[in-house]
Amino acid sequence: MDLKLTGKTALVTGSYRGTGAGIAKTLGAEGAFVVIHGLEPRQPEPVSAEIRDAGGRVSTVTGDPRSEAGADDLSKQLLALDRPIDILINNYGAAAGGGWLDGPSEDWTSMYETNVLSGVRLVQRVAPGMKSRGWGRILFVGTVGSARPRAQTPGYYAAKASLPAMTVSLSKELAGTGVTVNLISPGLIATAEVRAMMERRAKKKGWGTDWAEIEKRAASDFMPTPSGRIARPEEVGALAAFVCSAWADSINGADLRIDGGSADCV
Repeated sequence: MDLKLTGKTALVTGSYRGTGAGIAKTLGAEGAFVVIHGLEPRQPEPVSAEIRDAGGRVSTVTGDPRSEAGADDLSKQLLALDRPIDILINNYGAAAGGGWLDGPSEDWTSMYETNVLSGVRLVQRVAPGMKSRGWGRILFVGTVGSARPRAQTPGYYAAKASLPAMTVSLSKELAGTGVTVNLISPGLIATAEVRAMMERRAKKKGWGTDWAEIEKRAASDFMPTPSGRIARPEEVGALAAFVCSAWADSINGADLRIDGGSADCV
């Protein structure tokens, strides 16, 4: 299926690694011009080179959207590209902070800046252009933890739980403009970081060293999943690419889970 992304420019925040890199590489393979984002200089280069070597078109920006100044700097770099942003994927985020009883309230504020306001700032800077051109895609990357929060890092789960409401609200704000707004909510994703974490866990639990066995145990013991496996970054990328494609005009204000069924709720 031709997703008709050729000629579109996509900014994927936090795309220098992990899930964001998987999304960016998929968009690049589908013909989009991809803007790779990192927090610091040189961070975006490895993913950028990989997309370019595969025949894709790519550029890079750096900056920290957790502050107004950082978002302004990012906006200036985007303007310098002289390519209007057609697709904004707010992937950047992080899980950190203390627990309910051992963490300062500042941890909660930090998680809100990281996982919510960073995306809000970029929406405010690129959505007006999408609206004026009559077409655009805004996609937030959330977590199945919004429906199944753990006791750990509660500030992270509370922040991510804002995204479904934001998605619906923004889709109404942009109603009739040709700009859609959606959210994808992954469960565990087999990024390099998650694989390393699960391998450490496997060593402690005596699960063995074979990834196939570790994955099976993770999908049954760590985060029970009916599919019996962990999603790959490229699978999340494929969903993101379709939701941002020309075929997805009627997908709007949706929260699409890609978790293998681990969110056992209706």
